Amino acid sequence: MNPPESPKTPFYPLTDIEAAERILGVCYTEAERKLMQVGLAEQTALAHARRHYRLDPELAPATRFDPRLRPFNRRDPGALVLANTAPTALPAEDDAIAFAPVTAQIGWIRAGALTARRLTEIYLARIAAHNPALHCYARLNESALARADELDALAAQGRWVGPLHGIPYGCKDIIDTAGLVTDWGAEPYRDRLPSEDAVVVRRLARAGAILLGKTSVGALAYGDLWFGGRTRNPWNLEEGSSGSSAGSAAATAAGLCGFSLGTETYGSIVSPSTRCGTVGLRPSFGRVARTGTMALCPSLDKIGPICRSVDDTALILSVINGADDHDPASLAMSFGGDCAAPCSGLRVGYIAADFEAEGARPEDRLMLDHCRTLGVTLIERTRDDLPYDSLVSILMAEAAASFEELTLSDRDDQLAWQSADAWPNQFRMARFLSAVDHVQLDRLRRRTMIAIDAVMRDIDVLIGPSFAGPMLAATNFTGHPCLCLPNSFIEMRSRTDDQPTPATNPPPASHRVPHSISLWGRLFEEAPILSLGRALAQLLSLDMRPPGF
Repeated sequence: MNPPESPKTPFYPLTDIEAAERILGVCYTEAERKLMQVGLAEQTALAHARRHYRLDPELAPATRFDPRLRPFNRRDPGALVLANTAPTALPAEDDAIAFAPVTAQIGWIRAGALTARRLTEIYLARIAAHNPALHCYARLNESALARADELDALAAQGRWVGPLHGIPYGCKDIIDTAGLVTDWGAEPYRDRLPSEDAVVVRRLARAGAILLGKTSVGALAYGDLWFGGRTRNPWNLEEGSSGSSAGSAAATAAGLCGFSLGTETYGSIVSPSTRCGTVGLRPSFGRVARTGTMALCPSLDKIGPICRSVDDTALILSVINGADDHDPASLAMSFGGDCAAPCSGLRVGYIAADFEAEGARPEDRLMLDHCRTLGVTLIERTRDDLPYDSLVSILMAEAAASFEELTLSDRDDQLAWQSADAWPNQFRMARFLSAVDHVQLDRLRRRTMIAIDAVMRDIDVLIGPSFAGPMLAATNFTGHPCLCLPNSFIEMRSRTDDQPTPATNPPPASHRVPHSISLWGRLFEEAPILSLGRALAQLLSLDMRPPGF
């Protein structure tokens, strides 16, 4: 679409105004349309004037979202306590080392049983063997082994860079890495080369982590399709890994990194973690600075870890936590609490209707029994009936604004995914969203904050199905933290474009794939969901290594 010329007549025809009314869902009289004729032309001229001024894509909006209602009563989390895992013997097999939790890998490195070079070589070899099928890495970091050697030399001197000394990781390809292409999985931005690391990348480097490479991302952080193909689910290579942290979840699940970074705007950590069987932690909005990360929706975007254990997510969050002056929405909130505490004293809420909603499974309801086994206090909660799904128009407006130049220049045609649901069409449709409706949506968002605050009041954790009911949508817009972890395996036909395979005769085969449960916490109080998640994972004791990997 090319931007239309500024109107040369002093008014729009009444028929144009009437047609626009149908798109916007309003209805005016002919007399009212006549009154608007000149004013609408002037209003459009103002819009054209603004578009002719090129806004820096890195420029943050003047209005920033703050998830905290006033007064904000955050319970003192106390000092951060992580699980003290007893060291175990180093396995003889490289694959067992690759799938071990980061906490175990750290112990082996500190004990001198494992070197950063060997661990990096193990992952690079596994990437070479499995990435052609998974398409989960967009590119590798050629200096990874050199960095491993530097860290090993320091270790030999008894010097430790930080808590992640020698641990290789994968970085979602919308997070900038200096000198390593970060092109957002999107054709119009191929070969984009950042000059600086994102804040989270710098924090991981200071902690001693080794960047293996950039994990694939659905183009412009949507879905699992990028210019390198569709990122695959290691549990079923016939289907995608879901999005948009597609490569991060697939690589972590398949043992192609120690951990990875993902981002979430509206399910992009929870969805691929569910499909690939990883543990995904979406922190409270504002906890982790996004400086140097592609802006999709400034009031919604969050960065979090994708790991193979709950303990690992706690450790990684402790490293990347913190505000930054260049991200005006980031908040300086300490990450504390006993993430390994027994959960017998926790007050765990649940909304009964969500366990009966479309998409809920018996495996979800069984989690309530598991909570009882762990000795938590289960408390039934209710939730205000609001049009939570309507909030998605906020996302569409912000995303369309972030990529306005792509739409108006017609470069959106270069994107491989061109369908009614894909970004190009969504960005175009967003131009028809009403500014008045957007303000009202912002008010609905505040009403949602009040509703979810009421649900979370006087409980420590809310447990529920990851995708049944409105909690995924509601808590993304309120900014509450979420821990998504595997809770079972289910039989599922292959999903393409996030839809089940159409029925055929004979019917398509089913595959054994992971399923997940979600735990939501109070704002900036992640420790209780990590404590309960850890206990549930130990109780379930699922083997999350995909067959063939």
